[in-house]
Amino acid sequence: MITLAFVAALLCAGAVITLIGTRLIERAHTPRGRFIEIGGLRQHLVELGSGTDAQTTTAVVLLHGAACNLEDMHLALGERLADRHRVILLDRPGLGWSERRAGAGSSPTYQAAILRDVLDRLGVDRCVVVGHSWGGGLALTFALDYPRRVAGLVLIAPPTHTRLGPAIWLNAGLAMPLAGWLLAHTLALPFGALLIGLGFRGAFLPQASPRKYLHRAAAFLLLRPATLLANSADAAHLRAFLKRQVERYGTLVAPTIIITGDRDTIVSPQHHSMKLAAAVPGAKLNVLPGFGHMLHHAAADRVIAAVEELASKWPSKESS
Repeated sequence: MITLAFVAALLCAGAVITLIGTRLIERAHTPRGRFIEIGGLRQHLVELGSGTDAQTTTAVVLLHGAACNLEDMHLALGERLADRHRVILLDRPGLGWSERRAGAGSSPTYQAAILRDVLDRLGVDRCVVVGHSWGGGLALTFALDYPRRVAGLVLIAPPTHTRLGPAIWLNAGLAMPLAGWLLAHTLALPFGALLIGLGFRGAFLPQASPRKYLHRAAAFLLLRPATLLANSADAAHLRAFLKRQVERYGTLVAPTIIITGDRDTIVSPQHHSMKLAAAVPGAKLNVLPGFGHMLHHAAADRVIAAVEELASKWPSKESS
C-alpha cells in the first residue's frame, strides 16, 4: 500500500511539474516565424534571405531531424545559406510549433504531403531540399513522391534502411500505448530536463556541441508531452516505413548528394548512406572521416558546398 501511495504521489507531482514546465518552456521559446494552415492544422515556418520571389531566387528547404525543431537547422545553416538563397525552414508536423493529425502523422508520406502543400502556398514550384537524419529520410520520401518538385537533394546522415540504432529504439519506447502517454505527461519532462544535455552531447560526438546549444536550438520544446509523443511515434514507425520504401530508391531522379560521418553511432554510414548511394543512380557520397552525426553543425561548410553545387546546376530562370 505504501508503495502504491508513493507511486501515485510521484506521478501526481510529475504531472504538476510537467504542466508548469510546459508553460515555462513555451514562454522561453516562442514561435520565431509564421503559421500556414494546411488541412485545418497549423504549420510553423521561417523564411530567410533577401529574395522572396520564387521566380528569381533559388529556394532551399531545410528539414530538421528527430528530437529537434527548425531552430536546429536555423542555427547550423539558415543564415549562411540566406546570403545567396531563399531559405525555408519548417517545424516538421508534430514537432516544434507545427501540428499534425493523430495516427498517420508519423509517416514520412504524410509529412511529405504537408511539405508539398506548404510549398504550394508559398509559391515554390521547385527547390533544393536539405534534410538531416529523420529529416533526411523525409527529404528522400518527398523526392520520390514528388520528383518534379525537387531540383536537388542533400541528405545528411539519413536513415534509409531497416537496421536502426539504439537511439531510435529508445525513443520508440515512449510510443507504447497508455504507458507512453502516462510517462510523457508525468515523469518524462522532469527527468528529461536533467538528461537532455547529455543526450544531445552524445549526438554530437566526437565533436562538441555549439555554445549554449540547448537554448539556441530551443531543444527543451521536445519535452512537452505532445511533442515527445510525436517524436516517439516517428521513431517507432520508421523501420516499417523504410522496409517498404527501400525498393523505390533506384527510381530517384533528383541530383543527390549524401553526406555522412564515419564515426556516426546514431545512423550507421555502412548500413544507410553507403547502401543508399549504391542504390541511387548518379548519387554522390561524401564520407567525412572523424565526424559524427551532427554534420550540419560540425561540417557546415561541406553541407553548404553541396547545396551550392546543386543550386548551380539549376538556373533561377528554370524555377518557374
